[in-house]
This record gives sequence, structure tokens and C-alpha cells, in this order.
Amino acid sequence: MSTGPVPILMYHSVARVPNAATRELSVSPDAFERQMKTLAERGCTPLTTAQLAAAWRSPGRSLPERPVLITFDDGYEGVHRYALPVLAGHGFASTLFVSTGWLRGKHDTGGALDRMLDWDQVRELAAAGAEIGGHSHTHPELDQLDDDELRFELRRCHDILTEETGTRPVSFAYPYGYSSRRVRDHVRETGFGQALAVGNRLASRCQGPYALRRVTVRRTTGAEEFERLVSGCGIGRAFAKDRVLTKGYAVVRRARQLRRKAIRSRV
Repeated sequence: MSTGPVPILMYHSVARVPNAATRELSVSPDAFERQMKTLAERGCTPLTTAQLAAAWRSPGRSLPERPVLITFDDGYEGVHRYALPVLAGHGFASTLFVSTGWLRGKHDTGGALDRMLDWDQVRELAAAGAEIGGHSHTHPELDQLDDDELRFELRRCHDILTEETGTRPVSFAYPYGYSSRRVRDHVRETGFGQALAVGNRLASRCQGPYALRRVTVRRTTGAEEFERLVSGCGIGRAFAKDRVLTKGYAVVRRARQLRRKAIRSRV
């Protein structure tokens, strides 16, 4: 039984011809099928986010051999069209994190980047074994919001998911991977039991339930790199450039946040 770090794979769009906004973080249906075949051949056991968190909260409880999580952010329609048949064929569990204001239907705010799932498709994914988690309502950078805006984004997402699926969501993924202690506290207070960031590292129990790391799967992720993501070997080198860019952007975002606070204090 496994007790070590766990790869949590982060997917977004699965599309044959993605648009410019989603291209980098999309994968082709053929690539996704090959990647799932790789997991099967390696003897991996896909879990939902809730299953992983429950195991890590239980002292002495071990995970199955070669655990892995397959997660999708935002709620693109290709997850239903292309990913669902492949997942069902292997009997793989997954977690879908949806931005409720981006999905097609009565809650649509019009901000989506590409064609999104509708609520019937979300329910079909849930019926097939996917855990449905929250990803905010309109996909903002949560740590840049004031408390009222933050509470609205989280509560609206939680309430719509409960209404549309008949089940209270227990897992959350931060839009853009950004969070802070304040955001994590609000996520917990809203009723989510665990949350995923990005970080491009393997997830481990010591990260805590509200800051679990994931690794990004892109359109450019080849077979050898995918093997490294799943095995955990060479992840640091694979995402070294990403970490430099992330640190640089964090400085810019912090400056923006301080400027906004200064403006509010003068009003």
C-alpha cells in the first residue's frame, strides 16, 4: 500500500481544435487516450480528491498502490465528449472542478473562454463516477478580492453545485492556482473540506488539505514527460521555467493588491 506523495494531474480542455485562449492548457483526445492507457499499463489507481483527502485524514489508513488523481478545471465541453468515454472504459475515477458561472444554462454569466459543459452533462459525469467540485463562480483571482466578493464567489459556487447536482461539493480548486491564508480560511468556512492549488509538485499529506499541489498537463506534454509526471521523476526540471515566471508574477500581483488597498483607504 502507498504512503508517499501522489501525482495529481491537472487538465483543462480536451479538444481537437482548441481556440487561442485554451490551446496551451488543452490536450488532444488522442493524447488523453494514450495518457490514460499509460496509467492503466502502470497499474495506477485513480482516486477522487475526496477519497485522497479522506485517506490522509485517517491515521494509519494507506492508499492503494500507485495512486493518482485525474482532475479537470473550468468545465469545458470536451471533458464530456472526449474524456468521459475513455475514463469510463478504464473504470477511472476523476474530479471535475467547475466555474458555475461559465457553464451553459441559467447561471451563465457569459465569461467562458470556450464551449462549456451544460448541467445535464455535469450530472452525467457525476453519474459515471466523477466527483464534482467547486472552482468559484466567475473564475477570478480569489486573493485579489475583498471579503464580500470572495464570500460571494465561494458561496454562489457552492450553492449552485448543491442545487444542480443534489450533492454538496466537498472539494475545491483555486482559479489560476492562487490562494492565501485568508482565501483558504474562507474556502473552509464555506464548507469545502479540501482544496487544490497548482505548484507543479507531487501532493503530500504535509501540504495540508487546503494547499495540495498538482502537476500541469499541456498540449505539449509528450509521452516521456507524462511518464515523469506520473512517476514524480524530473518534475522540478520540467517546470523550472514555470516557477520563475510564477514568482515574478507574484510580485506584480502583490503590488497590485497593495495599490488597491491604498486606494480603498483613501476613499
